[in-house]
Amino acid sequence: MSAPRIHPLAVVEDGARLGAGVEVGPFCTVGPEAVIGEGTRLISHVVVTGATTIGRNCVIHPQTVLGGPPQSTGHKGGRTTLTIGDNCTIREFVTVNVGTDGGRGATTVGNNCFLLAYVHVAHDCSLGNNVTMTNAATLAGHCEVGDFVGIGGLTAVHQFTRIGHNAFIAGGSMILGDVVPYGMAGGNRATLRGMNVVGMKRQGVPRSEILALRRAYRTIFDRARPLAENIEIARGEFAASPLAMKVIDFLTNRGKRNYTLPPARGGIDAGSEDQD
Repeated sequence: MSAPRIHPLAVVEDGARLGAGVEVGPFCTVGPEAVIGEGTRLISHVVVTGATTIGRNCVIHPQTVLGGPPQSTGHKGGRTTLTIGDNCTIREFVTVNVGTDGGRGATTVGNNCFLLAYVHVAHDCSLGNNVTMTNAATLAGHCEVGDFVGIGGLTAVHQFTRIGHNAFIAGGSMILGDVVPYGMAGGNRATLRGMNVVGMKRQGVPRSEILALRRAYRTIFDRARPLAENIEIARGEFAASPLAMKVIDFLTNRGKRNYTLPPARGGIDAGSEDQD
């Protein structure tokens, strides 16, 4: 690939490391600790500051700020980092902060992520691969987001919340507790609305596995018994289902954390396998 191309109206400070084929457009600012992987494009008016590493073949749109200091009164100014993976698209006005010296010390975004306009990813968050955050979705500090998660626009996720692999969060939601893998959640003070059947179908999950997971979901959240008892019943009944076991492991590894439950009234909807 060719050498980096830096527009004459951009500022790239001494110490920054740019890979082959990197493009830095007009009015961009790249700080001295930045590392930008080959083929990545900063279109214009992008700020890359702090100890920020960006992977290969990413596209960063105008007015984005990557690696800004954490919005945390507990941060004492120590060196913390932001790492963004390969093939990510980051649209206009996105902000992703570095970690805090009292937390993980790092914020991480995986490969193939798509952060739409006005998204905010706060300090010490961890995003997996293939995560999509739609316009103005917001993660507070210390959140953990698994692979293939979709978060709808105008959604706010409370600090320290976990969102499991393949979960889907409806737009305009307020997420106060952990969302199980493959779950669908939504609402102001969100509730669990079933399983993300559409997402599983798109990834080629066999119908038999989807049906087993739906049955496990109903068992786990059966209100006739305590949750802990339901989990042990499901552990025995669905031991052969890898997807069900991921949900069970997620719940049993939560410690004293809050989690998002089905609504208190009405039936427990596990999601229809006929969803399009």
